[in-house]
Amino acid sequence: MLPSIPPKYFLPLVGLAVSAFVFNTSEFMPIALLTDISDSFGKTPAETGIMITAYAWVVGLMSLPLMLAACRMEPKRLLLAVLALFAAGQIGSGLATSFAMLMAARVAVACAHAIFWSITAPFATRLVTREHQPFALSCVATGSAIAMIFGLPIGRVIGLALGWRMTFFCIAGVTLCALLYLGRVFPRLPQGGAPFSPRDLPALVKNPFVFGNFVLAVTFATSYFTIYSYIEPYLGTVAGFSPEAITTTLVALGVFGFFGSVVFSHAYGTHRRFCLLTGGVGVTVCALLYTGAAALAPALVAVCLVLGMISTLFNVTMQAELLRSTSRAGAPVATSIYSGLFNVGIGGGTALGSFVAGAGHLPSIGLVGAAIAAVTAAYTIFAYLPAVRKYH
Repeated sequence: MLPSIPPKYFLPLVGLAVSAFVFNTSEFMPIALLTDISDSFGKTPAETGIMITAYAWVVGLMSLPLMLAACRMEPKRLLLAVLALFAAGQIGSGLATSFAMLMAARVAVACAHAIFWSITAPFATRLVTREHQPFALSCVATGSAIAMIFGLPIGRVIGLALGWRMTFFCIAGVTLCALLYLGRVFPRLPQGGAPFSPRDLPALVKNPFVFGNFVLAVTFATSYFTIYSYIEPYLGTVAGFSPEAITTTLVALGVFGFFGSVVFSHAYGTHRRFCLLTGGVGVTVCALLYTGAAALAPALVAVCLVLGMISTLFNVTMQAELLRSTSRAGAPVATSIYSGLFNVGIGGGTALGSFVAGAGHLPSIGLVGAAIAAVTAAYTIFAYLPAVRKYH
């Protein structure tokens, strides 16, 4: 049991968790409302879907340059500015009178997203003592997990009842509340030494833990999203799940994502190697079971739930690894590169899943994901863990 955290530290963590909730909800919201958005602008879902791809690639491409430009700002001012840009992008999305305007607003949101996920983990851990850092990271991860459980379904209900524009307005409203709340409770954090410079990048990347983290980000995200991006048609057409059963399974997957953050907060400090191994090895095993489990519904549901837990556990573990391996000034930049590469992996996994499904091999998509996850496992075992033993 962790010692109690003073309210002056816990209250800002609540604000960061709420912010993580709205950022994650917003990222995937267009997926749930794609048909309605397409109808509004006289386009097909395939034509409108470019806004989802563009969002991911803007985050991937802009994370590092935006963080380098913003790293000299005082932390609290930077956090509030990012939330303000995010809220403005949501309002712009709701007011868009053309698809081009909607795309421009989503690009603004993606830029805010790129910076937010670069600074959230470093800021959360700076709010607390070292012994509470796993708890601080798990708070942020909990906000993300809750978005997967409740954010998307609630957003879809609002969009269907009141129109898709109202969903974006609601996200903007929650964001503005979070901005005002954090403006009140978030402390002013010291800069902590000289600001990060582009000249420091080569040394940062040469750090074996940082470089290894980047490799694992790409391979893990590619393997996981090869499977996850097509989990709905897999459950429906291969496993024969009803629409209601698919919805229940996806919600339960999000719930188990929350359990992943709980496992991290209790295990990372004393069982670091277990947390590191779970990502590559866990997804490899689950992906291999994914195909065979399609014939037995309870087994397939169990595999999906474990995958959801592993995803959150891996993400938070990798952020913790970056924070312990970089300086205070370098941590946001390293996290921004990680976030960008993870989004590259998301795009790669989604594209690979689309290719596999389009070629008529959807029943074998788990085997494809397993092959890539095996790369994550091998790198962790033969490269990353030996560095842990050598330097830590």
